[in-house]
Amino acid sequence: MQKTKKSIAKRFKISGSGKLIRRSPGQRHLMATKSSKQKRRNTRDKLVSPGHAAALMRGLPHGLS
Repeated sequence: MQKTKKSIAKRFKISGSGKLIRRSPGQRHLMATKSSKQKRRNTRDKLVSPGHAAALMRGLPHGLS
């Protein structure tokens, strides 16, 4: 039986329709140089592109439980 890849499980969520959701990068430091628009948009979660999602889902054989 395949184990869940914990590094993937910690970084991604699965949406109700089964798609992977990721956080936006670039919110840790150097915030003063970024525009308000850029900071505001980076707070939103984003979908993982389908090409990357297939490989990541193989690391989550049992979902995120």
